[in-house]
Amino acid sequence: MSRDTLFFDLDGTLIDSAVGITRCITHALTQLEHPVPTEAELRGWIGPSLRTSFMPLLGDPAKVEAAVELYLERFESHGWLEHQVYAGIGDAIEALHADGHRLAVVTAKNEPHARKILAHLPFGHRFEDIIGATADGRLSHKKDLIGEALRRLSLTPDTCWMIGDRHMDIDGARHHGMRNVGVLWGFGGEQELRDAGATRLAGTPDQLRPLFS
Repeated sequence: MSRDTLFFDLDGTLIDSAVGITRCITHALTQLEHPVPTEAELRGWIGPSLRTSFMPLLGDPAKVEAAVELYLERFESHGWLEHQVYAGIGDAIEALHADGHRLAVVTAKNEPHARKILAHLPFGHRFEDIIGATADGRLSHKKDLIGEALRRLSLTPDTCWMIGDRHMDIDGARHHGMRNVGVLWGFGGEQELRDAGATRLAGTPDQLRPLFS
């Protein structure tokens, strides 16, 4: 029996990366001598591409590029280690792999950094590929990243699911006519995911496996 392929978001779905991301944003803005938004506001930055979040704040493409560079510098040295794996997600990944599903990560995080993080997760080797953003921003929005994942893995949307915690994950999946699952342990919340039109919702990682059996 052919099994579906499951695309997993990274930040807010596999790992709680709030500390690393918000510290890197703070570092970039501080270096540019720009006021730093509140902690609550910065949590809303987790999910969208960096340029999408920096542009309304900085307004100048050159400043945005400088901010992205400063962010990535700190992420390379410190930020990639500043995360926690969500309780139960490792078991869920192992169970889905054992059931025969193909697994991949599709994230708006810079791809080399995503690969670095996955290489250090105990279940990281279960993912067939890791599709992330390009440094130049050419690939950064979830719909384009999902498109790249379909291309790389030679898949059609009807055989895949996108699993993530933000409306961008759901929006990107729906752009391709792909089924999707909104997870409630990340940064988006139930209302955001329902409003985006999530196909299904999972409250805890152990609720994932039954959705695909």
